[in-house]
Amino acid sequence: MAEITKSYESRDVEKKWYAAWLSAHAFAGKVVPDKKPYSIVIPPPNVTGVLTMGHVLNNTLQDILIRRARLEGKPALWVPGTDHAGIATQTVVERELRKQKKTRHDFGRQKFVEKVWEWRHEKGGIILEQLRRLGASCDWDRTHFTMDPAYSRAVLKVFVELFNRGHIYRGKRMVNWCPVSLTALSDEEVIMKPSNGTLYKVRYELVDRPGEYIQVSTTRPETIPGDVAIAVHPEDPRYTQLVGKKVWRPLNRTQIPIIADAAVDKEFGSGALKITPAHDKVDYEVGLRHKLQAIDVLNPDGVLNELAGPGLAGLERFAGRKKAAELLRESGNLVGEEAYMNNVGYSERADVPIEPRLTEQWWLRYPRVEEAKAAVRDGHIKFHPERWSKVYLHWLENIQDWCISRQLWWGHRIPVWYRKGIDRAKLTEADLKDPTKVLVSVDGPADPENWEQEEDVLDTWASSWLWPFATMGWPNAEEMKKAGLDYFYPTSTLVTGPDIIFFWVARMIMAGLEFMRPGEPLENRIPFKNVYFTGIIRDAQGRKMSKSLGNSPDPLTLIDKYGADGLRFGIISIAPQGQDIRFQEERIEGGKNFCNKLWNASRFRQMSGEAGDNSALATIVGRLDSSKFDADDHAILDRLQATTAAVEKAFSEFEFSAAVQSLYGFFWNDFCDWYVEVSKAKLQAADTKANCLAIQDLVLRQTLLLLHPFIPFITEELWHLLGYGPDASFIEDVGIETAAQLVAALADRGIRIDSAAAVAVEQLKATSSQARALKAEYNLASRRDVRFFAKTGDSEWSVIQANLAKLTRMAGAAEIVRRESVDGAPAVVTPLGTLYLDLASTVDAGAEKQRLAKELEKLRQHIAGTEARLANPAFVGKAPPAVLEGAKKQLADLQAKKAELERLLAAL
Repeated sequence: MAEITKSYESRDVEKKWYAAWLSAHAFAGKVVPDKKPYSIVIPPPNVTGVLTMGHVLNNTLQDILIRRARLEGKPALWVPGTDHAGIATQTVVERELRKQKKTRHDFGRQKFVEKVWEWRHEKGGIILEQLRRLGASCDWDRTHFTMDPAYSRAVLKVFVELFNRGHIYRGKRMVNWCPVSLTALSDEEVIMKPSNGTLYKVRYELVDRPGEYIQVSTTRPETIPGDVAIAVHPEDPRYTQLVGKKVWRPLNRTQIPIIADAAVDKEFGSGALKITPAHDKVDYEVGLRHKLQAIDVLNPDGVLNELAGPGLAGLERFAGRKKAAELLRESGNLVGEEAYMNNVGYSERADVPIEPRLTEQWWLRYPRVEEAKAAVRDGHIKFHPERWSKVYLHWLENIQDWCISRQLWWGHRIPVWYRKGIDRAKLTEADLKDPTKVLVSVDGPADPENWEQEEDVLDTWASSWLWPFATMGWPNAEEMKKAGLDYFYPTSTLVTGPDIIFFWVARMIMAGLEFMRPGEPLENRIPFKNVYFTGIIRDAQGRKMSKSLGNSPDPLTLIDKYGADGLRFGIISIAPQGQDIRFQEERIEGGKNFCNKLWNASRFRQMSGEAGDNSALATIVGRLDSSKFDADDHAILDRLQATTAAVEKAFSEFEFSAAVQSLYGFFWNDFCDWYVEVSKAKLQAADTKANCLAIQDLVLRQTLLLLHPFIPFITEELWHLLGYGPDASFIEDVGIETAAQLVAALADRGIRIDSAAAVAVEQLKATSSQARALKAEYNLASRRDVRFFAKTGDSEWSVIQANLAKLTRMAGAAEIVRRESVDGAPAVVTPLGTLYLDLASTVDAGAEKQRLAKELEKLRQHIAGTEARLANPAFVGKAPPAVLEGAKKQLADLQAKKAELERLLAAL
């Protein structure tokens, strides 16, 4: 065995083992018919993406699951890949073209798409390479891209199938429109933001009563030329007599009717509503009910067109808003303006306000909605945390048809062809089913010269919803067999964010139910059995990490600084199930420190003596001699078994942070800080050394196996350096023992863990820990000449006496003396009685009193200042609630510290 070096060099170890794993195809997902598989499909990152902290968390969790499955002996498959990300990718490439003072129209569709492919080949795989730095153990030979030929064919086949089944239709409906990307967006691609605007109060003159008006309120006066009616509530007595009359539209002047509709809110504003069907979803519905014309006054790019009339046509929409207000003011029809905050929908990609717009689009009526509800409601698919199931079911109860077409060039072009010469605007639903006029086909027409293909592409999510099975060869029977779809599907677990529960999770469930294994039970058709929803990573101030705020660290910089294992361990330690995460770099540093502790403990073991046969659990257990066990030996094996059980439970409940905390506490506190320390004497004695080293070998072996999914690089390195496996194998080639198997292996050797001895050691550990904490309170942490008095019962004192040398050393004391009563000394209650710190023999009481008095005086001044601020009406009246709460908390903390100092001073 090679010598374990003094310091751990993470970069060298990471490069070495990742190359070795790849060379050996260690991550390959293989079909083993007599074994239960474990499979995951990666949430495909956008091809434009680079590694973020969100990716680090999500993919570390997936890697933990897949590596643990391998250790459990399951054939494991983790499918990687990227999403073509229609809008995002087209935006990136168009931005590059603008630097050359060109647009996509300068190239034409085919040439532009070629440009996008060039960009993808050059830069599109960056994030997958970065995931390798993190240690992601994907089956890279199975890497997929949603625009790959085979995958694209699956996407087109699904469109054709759903069209033929009556789920897809074409219709002119109101959509969310992005005037920058020039495409429709789904509701989920619109981000609502609070925006400061103006509420304009505008009057409309009654045609037959000159000088009388109806007043309406609007935030969008530039759309007034598109008004086709004024609506009032049918039960509003203010307007009952006016229904059926007409008013003059104040911009692009013409007569429009007054109508009655229950959609009007009588309590908002004047109770009258301008109806602009082409520019508002509610107005559009009102317009349909009353058979009103829709007048679209905006071009697709957000510029007002000729229908807006003189003075407005040609203006950009926000400039048009100002101009419209000016024109209304000049005509005397603007009767008031007031500041108004409302929620405005923004395009997720372009970050500009969207426009409700009436356009021809392709729509999907979702299939298998009731089965999708049952899949989660009846527990076939389990959500972690479970609370997300309610959100999912609520969405399905209120589901709307999906607009699946996008006005882009990059993406899966919709497989619909129109006979040349046909006026598409006049096509009926029956025409769409007529193959002499419209052809819906994966392969297209035999005579393409007579046809024109649909220009729109499919929504990106209309390809990624097939990800769990299209990445395994579907619908090609030969490719499905080669990929092992029948074996690995349904997949085991999906790890994703709750922000795409509707975008992606729900849709994948419906797609799986519709297309996989027709006729089979629901549980055989679902795409996955478990869904783990991560939290959002936030900065110390609680803000979501983003490029624009500049508050997100570069994961690759963190890897360079702390190692991939340090980053993985640190991020999981602060990520409790389903909760948002406050990022703290010191916790990542803590991950590195833990790795160093593991390295140094392993090095100490190697330096302590020759290793025996460590090639298998049985050979290590065979070296144990229970006749030479002391209480500490029983205790560490008891804790090893308990920690193994705790980690098993954590995995079964998807509580990964809890697993990390258990492993940290066991290894750092139980093994390193206690067992290794108390065993140093045994290592000096010939009759106990071999047994003690064998126990350490057993503990280190099981610890490396338990830790490996979390920190794979260092555990692989130490596994080999400590001789636990032959050079030709990896740690994941060895099955991990369960808690029950550990107990059984010890029992086969005739070893029974003495639980009473283990409890006694836990009492000693707790007592020494509390004694050290008491010393630290009095700035005596490094002093070993202190004396403790123990006030304790006979049974507890007998335990102390039996372990006096050990307890004294571990507590960092010179002596522990029994006393019936102690006056004035600071104390702590321990499992073995009350310990009193004898300050008189250790501290210069006079000097300590002076120090504490000075500190107390400073504290009183701080308290007085804070109390004065909180008593100041000007401060209390103007300070934001968060600042006020912060000041109150600061005062409470200062007062608590003052009380503690007064207690310490009294004790002296």
